[in-house]
Amino acid sequence: MLKTALPEEVGIRSSDVYEMLSSLVKRDIHMHSLLLMRGDQVFLDCYWAPFHKDRTHRMYSATKSYVSVAIGLAEEDGLIDLDAPIASYFPEKIQEPLYPWLKDQTVREMLTMTTVRGKGNWFLEKPFDRTQFYFARGGTRPAGTLWEYDSDGSQVLCALVEKVTGKKLLEYLNERIFCHLGAFQNARILSTANGDSWGDSALICTPRDMATFARFVMNYGTWEGKRLMNEAYLRKATSRVVDNRLDGHGGTLRHGYGYQFWRTEDDGFAFVGMGDQMAICMPKQDLIMVCTADNQGYPSARDYICSLFLDQIAYKASDKPLPENKKEEARLRSLADSLTLHAAKGAPDSPWREKLHGVRYVCGENPMTWKEFSFTFEGAASGTLRFVNARGEMILPFDINANRFGKFPEEGYSREVGAVRTTDGHRYDDAVSGAWLQDNKLMLFVQILDDYYGNLSLLFAFKDDMAALRAVRTAEDFLWDYEGSLVAERVLLS
Repeated sequence: MLKTALPEEVGIRSSDVYEMLSSLVKRDIHMHSLLLMRGDQVFLDCYWAPFHKDRTHRMYSATKSYVSVAIGLAEEDGLIDLDAPIASYFPEKIQEPLYPWLKDQTVREMLTMTTVRGKGNWFLEKPFDRTQFYFARGGTRPAGTLWEYDSDGSQVLCALVEKVTGKKLLEYLNERIFCHLGAFQNARILSTANGDSWGDSALICTPRDMATFARFVMNYGTWEGKRLMNEAYLRKATSRVVDNRLDGHGGTLRHGYGYQFWRTEDDGFAFVGMGDQMAICMPKQDLIMVCTADNQGYPSARDYICSLFLDQIAYKASDKPLPENKKEEARLRSLADSLTLHAAKGAPDSPWREKLHGVRYVCGENPMTWKEFSFTFEGAASGTLRFVNARGEMILPFDINANRFGKFPEEGYSREVGAVRTTDGHRYDDAVSGAWLQDNKLMLFVQILDDYYGNLSLLFAFKDDMAALRAVRTAEDFLWDYEGSLVAERVLLS
């Protein structure tokens, strides 16, 4: 079980932790949680409200590292040969002729993402069986050559685990690992259409679960003195097996790639998921950082988070406990306790608020199929956007410079099964904030806070009787109809 300590007790200055945390706030990084630990002692565990320590969170592609561990366990059990062709495990999924380069691709090459890298997008093509889809796509190069991110290959590795063990991914991991860690009691994983676990993207657990598992991996297979897994596999999996640079530029996670683990500078390794779900493990300093966030659409955020952790915490860590510093500890705790979810920020009010209230705008032809929209305001602090698109009337309440929590009006997005639309009226939880960026410019920022995470920016600008809207979505497989621009004309309501 994880323990709790003050930063100074584990050789970290509270002032350094404060600087890291305050920098994330200052740079407006869209965080949900941040956990820092040394050994098995957590010295920072903070959450951006409404997130809290018991709330589970989608970990996206950090799930791939769990699949890697499961592959290692299956190899240890004699169920998998890493140098066998992946196709040899799935004869029933293959419709001849199999693409020649794919015929020879090994499990090990899939672990390192040096695959043939087939074409196609399962979110768009929506195959019933993603493994069968994988073997039908051909490829762009021989396996074992270039590294290129291959999420579909990770899904096939998950299917491999479930086939050779006869168990679901989390069931297998729970029997072998999780049950010894005192964690993952409320963890679950979404599925693909054919019932396989969605192993490349959809583990849902708490940040503390993630930290516990990262600690187990950084122990190279032991927990509380008991060996639970082959050390050699985990050391190889978290090492620099292949180079993962795509060009001449660097980055905190461009220091090589192992078996579904990223490498960092100074001999560290990482679990990494879309939106910046991360566990960064630094064996030399015996430090782990776990964070959850939704920085989709904010590509520089990841390097910034990692760099802060390395420069502000890891490289400043002392080998010995430091003197107590109650003043800095209190300052850190005060900041940690005050964190709230990112909201759009701007002026508190605008003369255009009264001009817009109760006025209908009729839209010209546009890719989002919006027909009209209007705003109503409840004073300066909050308002409601009403719009009509091809699916009907949508109502989106918001607060100014703060979040309004509710349900996004669009129905039918995927739920327990990825890329399969629901028909039960299900709607995602959301947080919507508004901000006056200029007198005539209103931004609405929508954050989806469900088993699926994503965000949407709606930027309205007004001039005379005209309005322009630019919508930008960043989400995996939803909000597709909220991307593009339109022009609308003001019409007085009767």
